[in-house]
Amino acid sequence: MTISFSVSDKTKEKMIEHYKYLRREKTPNYAIFQAKEADTIITLYESGKVVFQGISADIDANFWKETEVLLTGKSVVEKEKDKKKKDNDDKTDYYFINSFGSDEVGTGDYFGPLVVTAAYVNKNDISFLEDLGVRDSKKLTDEKIIKIAPEIIKRIPHYSYILKCIDYNKMQNNGYNMNKIKAILHNKVLLSLMKKDNYSYDMVVVDQFTPKRNYYNYLKDEDNVFRKIVFTTKAEDKCLSVACASIISRYLFLNEIKAMEDKLGAFVPKGASNIVDEFGKKIVKKYGKDILNEIAKVNFKNTEKILND
Repeated sequence: MTISFSVSDKTKEKMIEHYKYLRREKTPNYAIFQAKEADTIITLYESGKVVFQGISADIDANFWKETEVLLTGKSVVEKEKDKKKKDNDDKTDYYFINSFGSDEVGTGDYFGPLVVTAAYVNKNDISFLEDLGVRDSKKLTDEKIIKIAPEIIKRIPHYSYILKCIDYNKMQNNGYNMNKIKAILHNKVLLSLMKKDNYSYDMVVVDQFTPKRNYYNYLKDEDNVFRKIVFTTKAEDKCLSVACASIISRYLFLNEIKAMEDKLGAFVPKGASNIVDEFGKKIVKKYGKDILNEIAKVNFKNTEKILND
């Protein structure tokens, strides 16, 4: 049984205190902690999302739902309704417009490149994209993305950049952190797409991964910077051009992983979990540690685990 919902900062603090002696040594990416109590595994993420897994997941989940009401005066259900209402309100600002949007894939994957895409959506394309299911892009499986991405690529103007691991690692060695790399590539794909044609647009939207001020500070050494950007969180849920960019980026990323699998003759796990570590050890044993510079983002903590265990 798996149950998940979001909690307030007040409840997060209570959970952190409650589970401090029950925490597991290894923590998933973006999680504050993962703990085990009786038959339930509890994972609390930085976003406030909490996941309960196990036979008694409902019991533990209900306890924290009640705690949320006591601390905030609102139930989890009421908070979800408020969130959905806000999201729907936000869509009126970003959705029924002509827009450029950009998004990236691969930032949380140890193996494989970083792929950034900018896409342009005209209001006339909205019904076409909705029929494909693009509106719920984050709910799409990889199988669905592989099916619909070619249709989007054929119709929707876009520009993609695939940063191979070897080039990503060079940038990291030169002092570029992940957010700076992303800012440079978002700027690059947006400008490149805009050069293709004289598109009429109402807005340029980027999924916010860093504060606006930091984004432009990362670009201070670039010769040409596009500055009329609207930054918003969860942009792929609000703006169809960002959703298209996300899907195309994912499709290209999956193709890159497939090519890597063909080269290595093995299934390449995604993400940065313990499974990735185990696979990395096998690859290093077979090809030597230098192979990681070609196929992996070596600044991830996985590298240390792979080479030192």
